[in-house]
This record gives sequence, C-alpha cells and structure tokens, in this order.
Amino acid sequence: MAMSEKREVRGVVVRTGRREGYRIEIGGGLLADLGRVARESLADHTRRVALISNRRVFGLYGARAVGSLRAAGFDVTHWLMGDGERYKSLRTAGGALRFLSECRLERGDAVVALGGGVVGDLAGFAAAVYLRGVSFVQVPTTLLAQIDSSVGGKTGVNTPEGKNLVGAFHHPRAVVVDTECLRTLPRRELTAGWCEAIKQGAAGDRKLFTRTRRFLGAGGRGAATIDGGAEREEELARLIAAQCAFKAGIVAGDEREEVGRTDARSRRILNFGHTIGHALEAVTHYRRFRHGEAVGYGMIAAAEISFRLGLLEQTELEYLREAVRLAGSLPRASDLDAKTISLALRNDKKSVGGRIRWVLLESLGRARVVDGRDVSERAVRTSIRAALDSQ
Repeated sequence: MAMSEKREVRGVVVRTGRREGYRIEIGGGLLADLGRVARESLADHTRRVALISNRRVFGLYGARAVGSLRAAGFDVTHWLMGDGERYKSLRTAGGALRFLSECRLERGDAVVALGGGVVGDLAGFAAAVYLRGVSFVQVPTTLLAQIDSSVGGKTGVNTPEGKNLVGAFHHPRAVVVDTECLRTLPRRELTAGWCEAIKQGAAGDRKLFTRTRRFLGAGGRGAATIDGGAEREEELARLIAAQCAFKAGIVAGDEREEVGRTDARSRRILNFGHTIGHALEAVTHYRRFRHGEAVGYGMIAAAEISFRLGLLEQTELEYLREAVRLAGSLPRASDLDAKTISLALRNDKKSVGGRIRWVLLESLGRARVVDGRDVSERAVRTSIRAALDSQ
C-alpha cells in the first residue's frame, strides 16, 4: 500500500519552562503542511527561513519542504551538510554559522532542520548560538529522530574526545513528523530507530516496551516493518506518538537533566545504553555504527552489568536481547577490544565527580542510576565482551 493518502494528524505537546511549550504533529503527508505549522509557531514578523539538510534528504524532500514554506510567505534559502555522524562537528557547525550570517538571518528569523538526528542536532546547535539564539523548527526524517532526538531540546556536536561534549539546550518551536519519510529510509536507519524505541520503553515504561516489541515481532525482522497495509501504518503512527509522549513526559519533569537527580523519572534514565554506545562510536571514529546501532549494543552491555550486579533477572536480560534482535541486524562488533572501549568511557559527558553514573535496569521499564564505584571494571569489561559477541 502507498503512503500517499493523508492520515489523521496526531499531536503531542512538550511542556517546557517556556509557558506554552511546543507541539509535535505526526501523520502521513505532513511535509505539505510545514509552512502552515511554521507560520503558526513562529513570530508573526518572521520573514526568512534558513533550511539545513543533507544532499540525500534534500534530494528526496527539499522541494516539498521549500515549496510549503514559500507558500506560507517565507523567504527560504538552504545549506547542505555532509551525511553521517562524523559531520556533526565544530567544523561543520562553523560552516552552518557562516551560512546563517551570509543569508543575513536576523533575530526574528528561523532555522528549519530537515533530516535525521545529525542534521537536527547540528542545525539546532547553530540556531542556539547564532545571535545568541534564533528560533528553529524540527522536521525529522528518520525514525530515531522522530521518536527521540527531535524531542527535548538537546542540541550539540561531537569532538575527537567524545560525543555531544559541546552543545546547548534549545527547544524547537515545533516538530513536524511526516511518517511517509520512513518509506525511503535504508534498512540500517530503521534498525537504529527501533533500538532507540526499545531503549525508551526498557528505561521507563514497560507497557511501551511490550507494545514496541509486539509491533516488531508482528513484522518479522523489525527493520522491515514499515509496509503492511493501512492498519499497520496507523499502528506505526500511534506508536510514534506514544514514544514521543513518553519522552515529552520525562522532559517536562526534568527539562535540563539536573545533575543531582537519580530517581526513576529523571531525564538521566534516557541515557540507558548510551554510555557504552557513545564509547563504541568514538573508538570507531563515528564510521562503523549508526547511533541507534551503537545504543543497541550499549543496552545489552548495560543489561549484562545489571544482571551481574544482581539487579536484573536473566529472563529479563534475554527478553531485552530478543527485542534488540527483532530491531534488525547490527554491524559486526566482535573484533573490537573491550578494554579499549572501557577506557573510552572516561570521556562520558554524564560523569559526576569524575565517576560514571551508570543507567542500569531493575526490570524492563524501570531504570536505576548506579554510582560507578559500585560497578567493577571486571564487570564492565565482561559485559562489554558479552554484548559485542551477541550478534
């Protein structure tokens, strides 16, 4: 079945310190409504829009996005960055800032991010620091960006020392999720997105975890579940909305991830799988893994640590492993050295007082933050090794 027929639009509101918060709109064919959403969410005097994307995404959706924005009365220019995590860098951010300056963007104007998580993070960071902050709109085109990175206001870039070490909190004015964009995603991008979906349920909502796993299981291997008829398409949109609502709830309760919070509803729980996932990305120079793929391995490793500490039952560990398998095949990692990865953990940006704060599991749907002093180096390396050999 084609996804060209426009479906019901679902909305999720993200509450922030800004009183009105912002709205996520979810549905098929919503790129055609981008101009309307931008006009409703931006200031009345906004004239110019600077659209940041990459060549592949812009080739697929740029004309539609630009046309919708121009029809709403915006003067639109665009700039294309490189495609891939390694381009989420200070050097690329410098290029984006030059572009914003050259197109004479003013404080009342806006940036639109059209692409996946890399584009969204980079464009959001540029918007956060240009003229000390201009408005921006997120148009996520990957599953991972639609359910995770476009929600919550985190923006940033990587450095050679680690992932997302430079960044800012800068919420979008709106998020436009067009589920039709998922039709053109490579298989690996879908797998990466499903890994993040599994992470959110595993860390904080068992019903969401079960619902996500059931959706993946009904489609065979999870990366191939976008097709399947109108009913399945509608369930996909509902699941994306549920994932967004879960993260919005966490963000509303802990918008800036307060350092002192370690409870089961702190924003820190969303880092489940990310500590080791980020290290995997860094030691492979952001070239082997999609972000969500690295998180897939990171989740298994964190669950292995949880099991070794006596926090997590083996049946729960195996249930999580099976969910990650349903998400799709991950790139080979058995050749990587567990000691090298454990050493890279020292650059984790979530460390407090020089120690890692591990996000582990008591059960699926309930995370626990554990001080690094309570996790032995042997447990870490053994768990990393078990995860790397799991595919």
